[in-house]
Amino acid sequence: MKKILASTVFAAGLYAFAGSASADCGTVSIAEMNWASAGIAANLDKIILEQGFGCTVQLVPGDTLPTFTSMNERGQPDLAPEFWINSVRTTLDKAVADGRMIVGAEILSDGAVEGWWIPKFLADAHPDIKTVQQALTHPDLFPAPQKPGRGAVYNCPSGWSCQVSSANLFKALGAEEKKFELIDTGTAAGLDGSITNAFEKKTGWLGYYWAPTAFLGKYEMVKLSFNVPHDKADWDACTAVPNCPNPKVNSYPTSQAFTLVTKQFAQKAEVAMDYIKRRKWTNTTVNSVLAWQEANKSTNEVAAKHFLETSPDIWTKWVAPDVADKIKASL
Repeated sequence: MKKILASTVFAAGLYAFAGSASADCGTVSIAEMNWASAGIAANLDKIILEQGFGCTVQLVPGDTLPTFTSMNERGQPDLAPEFWINSVRTTLDKAVADGRMIVGAEILSDGAVEGWWIPKFLADAHPDIKTVQQALTHPDLFPAPQKPGRGAVYNCPSGWSCQVSSANLFKALGAEEKKFELIDTGTAAGLDGSITNAFEKKTGWLGYYWAPTAFLGKYEMVKLSFNVPHDKADWDACTAVPNCPNPKVNSYPTSQAFTLVTKQFAQKAEVAMDYIKRRKWTNTTVNSVLAWQEANKSTNEVAAKHFLETSPDIWTKWVAPDVADKIKASL
């Protein structure tokens, strides 16, 4: 990651914190990814770029791999506020070195976690289950829907990079031979619904999830070990590659979520680049916003406004005072 960040500083330049919106920001497209923290971040950037910097912002739907491919090959969208880079590190390094893309702030400042989890109530009842391998010896504890005698591992929705890694790990672990089914959850709501159902019925659940999320604040889960260290070379060459023929058991890396921008954005919206390089928040902050959004059943836009209204002590540090005043006046 040091290589990426060094290239980023070189490519992006060190922009002064003057940060006023006097320059023409232009029209900007932002990927609104289909998970909550990234969706709120996209709407947060939209409000700040429009109200503080005078940009014209269009939100476009985003998914991890399609969005990266589009940004890398076509220069659109201009900005991906929360991009989990583990699945594209090698390609991203090259894109930065070639000057096509720039890495901004590590938006989740204390990192993010991915892995396979089980409910805490089940972990408490079965303290012998500490690893994924140990969980896979108990298909009866993780019943597959409409598959008597089979266990279930719940995968990510289509288009998410974790769908690829989980499928490869499922194969590497020999989970099918151990009487488990890999369940396609279809959508983010489907994945969440499977966990909600498990907690309501007090039945076992095993599958992929991540933090920060309001969901893991609401439902206590325990992340299992894969009982091996993370092998970056094998992850890049196989675990993260669709349909890898001979995957090995691997551990998820410590996940990092950065803001990615295209070179064109840095050129046309140079006035906003200092903000893009400063804007970051902690898991505690994100979890709080997500929990508020869930409790109030609000949209990403309303949740972003709620954060701006209630946490000026955080976000005003990202922009110059004159920019902050414009944003406050718009709320």
